[in-house]
Amino acid sequence: MRQKASVLVVDDELIVGVRLKAMLEKSGYQVDTFVDSSKALEMLAKKSYSIIVTDLKMPNIDGMEIFRFVREHLPQAKTIIISGFATVENAKQALQAGAYDFITKPFRLSHLKEIIDKASAELDNQDQT
Repeated sequence: MRQKASVLVVDDELIVGVRLKAMLEKSGYQVDTFVDSSKALEMLAKKSYSIIVTDLKMPNIDGMEIFRFVREHLPQAKTIIISGFATVENAKQALQAGAYDFITKPFRLSHLKEIIDKASAELDNQDQT
């Protein structure tokens, strides 16, 4: 059986990363989490991830900056942006720029996992072609 995708979770709310990591690891994903977006960006420069889940509004570096880095350096990766301060405009901007999905907080972890599973399956299908 093929190993599931590697996932990077970046959210300044610690509980989001802790809960999502626990859920995803039970399903076989390799997950790294960061509450400090600067440290997450440093890790992205060193390590490749298949799926990135990033909060939009964070201190230091925001989710759109992380997304732009991913688009440039990991173009095959799927980026899911989450936000407690979502507007139609920033969701539209992120999706038009190529984000895989845009989820508003609060959300059900199971819903986000379904999206991650779908992104992982699409990546598997790309690898097989």
